[in-house]
Amino acid sequence: MGYRVAIVGATGNVGREMMQILAEREFPCDEVAAVASARSVGTEVEFGDTGKMLKCKNIEHFDFTGWDIALFSAGGGPAKEFAPKAAAAGCVVIDNSSHFRMDPDVPLIVPEVNPDAIDGYAKKNIIANPNCSTAQLVVALKPLHDAATIKRVVVSTYQSVSGAGKAGMDELFTQSRAIFVGDPVVPEKFTKQIAFNVIPHIDVFLDDGSTKEEWKMVVETKKILDPKIKLNATCVRVPVFVGHSEAINIEFENEISAEQAIDILREAPGVMLIDKREDGGYITPVEAAGDGATYVSRVREDPTVENGLTLWCVSDNLRKGAALNAVQIAELLGRRHLKKG
Repeated sequence: MGYRVAIVGATGNVGREMMQILAEREFPCDEVAAVASARSVGTEVEFGDTGKMLKCKNIEHFDFTGWDIALFSAGGGPAKEFAPKAAAAGCVVIDNSSHFRMDPDVPLIVPEVNPDAIDGYAKKNIIANPNCSTAQLVVALKPLHDAATIKRVVVSTYQSVSGAGKAGMDELFTQSRAIFVGDPVVPEKFTKQIAFNVIPHIDVFLDDGSTKEEWKMVVETKKILDPKIKLNATCVRVPVFVGHSEAINIEFENEISAEQAIDILREAPGVMLIDKREDGGYITPVEAAGDGATYVSRVREDPTVENGLTLWCVSDNLRKGAALNAVQIAELLGRRHLKKG
């Protein structure tokens, strides 16, 4: 006996990836519904590579009664309006937007990092999926924090255009082609040209000069991992289609060597350590695309602080940063709370 699962935002990049991963991981689904906005009603989406086509249903008229789990990837507006309705109907919502992440009554979950927090889901019947850049960061930090207690983190991100959705990917492609043929480049989705450029600006600016993306990394890391950790982030959009990269500097309370960190990370859940000190002995977004692991490379000691390490972290933002993490939450929920059969 399996679950009845609704995918809300089924026509988007992450929604399609969710269906792909549900099929790949053979999540026990008795029924799957593709749900989207009114403009996508009737659009057919494939459930993984199964050949099974689902016609999108209108979120405004969809009845969540009798459905077990709803994976939301429709943005903050639809989440704010429809997730509480689904939750009230008895359907557990796993939401990929930022809307519920800092709600104290909503668990913010990365299964490899804080699985026990899921036990609080019943307060609102909603579970939040973290920001994509936060998800890979905390997977890499968790085993090191357990070993030597992290005091401070400085992280610079190199985030792919898929983090801005299909429009972001289309803009990189269109601008790249325009440059090659000599056509004018007109930014639409991004604030400046993204092709052959980098933009130190993701989401809106806040009063202190940081962006909301940077703020998310700070507050989400504290909620998921440890409120005592101090974190500073600079988030940058780069001309990469899929895969976020992060350069991470960590300061620990206790002594830890690069060799010890390498041994710890090699055994850490969700982490794939690829760290050969030679040409090509590290991971880039091209190799990480399509994979669910959080890759760590370039582990070395930071001589500018006491008990410091530096590392390079890469992950497919559409998978571990969004869709895979949501499905892993659903699997964890099933094991601990929604057991069937």
